[in-house]
Amino acid sequence: MLSWKINVQLFRYWPVMFIGETIALGVAVSWTATALFAEVASKRMGSLPLNTLRMTMSLLFLTVTLWLLMGVPYPRFADGQTWLWLTLSGVVGYVIGDYCLMQGYIYIGSRFGQLFMTLSAPTAAITGFLLLGESMRPLAIVGMVVTLSGIALSILSKKDNSVGLKLPAKGVFFAAMAGICQGFGLVLSKMGLEYYGNALAIAGVDPMVAPDGALLPVPLQFSIPFSATMIRAAIGLVGFFVLLVIFNNDWQQKLSHAAHDRKAMWCLLGATVFGPFVGVSASLLATQYTSTGIAQTLFALTPILIIAPAAWLFHQKVTFREVLGAVISVVGISLFFI
Repeated sequence: MLSWKINVQLFRYWPVMFIGETIALGVAVSWTATALFAEVASKRMGSLPLNTLRMTMSLLFLTVTLWLLMGVPYPRFADGQTWLWLTLSGVVGYVIGDYCLMQGYIYIGSRFGQLFMTLSAPTAAITGFLLLGESMRPLAIVGMVVTLSGIALSILSKKDNSVGLKLPAKGVFFAAMAGICQGFGLVLSKMGLEYYGNALAIAGVDPMVAPDGALLPVPLQFSIPFSATMIRAAIGLVGFFVLLVIFNNDWQQKLSHAAHDRKAMWCLLGATVFGPFVGVSASLLATQYTSTGIAQTLFALTPILIIAPAAWLFHQKVTFREVLGAVISVVGISLFFI
């Protein structure tokens, strides 16, 4: 009886004890939903219209959120250095990375697209080593090899005594670029958040209290991730709109067609809520309550979580080799942070 009571008490306080880990796991679930919604929407309306409308929706959600949390509908207290690094992060992570990711979904689907997102961990490790001087332990190099081995196991097949891709090469290229840009953009975001913290200190603002004028009494530290996401989303919207106009003479017609596709718009709404709004902001929040390593490892569960719903929704045949490859890739990511 005593043991049962202790277990109940531990379960009761689980969210408090492991708030960062709980948020990070929720991010993995959120990104799984995002990928499924985005696959349907991208195949119906195309990558550039999808991302342009998705960033527009994200900014609307974030504007309301900041108005409630900060009292103003824009990233309060952000200085020039913060804008610079988060702008670079938005270009790399959103404009280039999300464009490649949605193109990857079109060619190879969200299940394999998310598998390639495991490349973000080795990319972040290498970028952090080059830009931030972060150490790279020998085990991290082993993790890179393991991650790449898991991806290779999933996408390579043997035919006629030779090994080749069982997926379209274009899809592999776009998905791989998406994973690389995700990792690079993460490091740039980290640099932007550090400058944001410095700006708060210079302004004499206490991040543990709600800012003046806020409509909800929420500590400022909870609002900063939404502010950072808004800066990145604003840059993403500008970038996607420019690309849409450059590459499509009939861009107005494409946007109109996309907006009138009811199924695509509902999927777009789902991809927006679970992606740039909840998922990205929560991922930044998770790193404030647990180590970056633990957070990134839990984020990386998406390639495993997506297997069952993708197989059910899109009637995909899933092989043991593909499941094993996804598991190996996630294990490889965990090695970066042991």
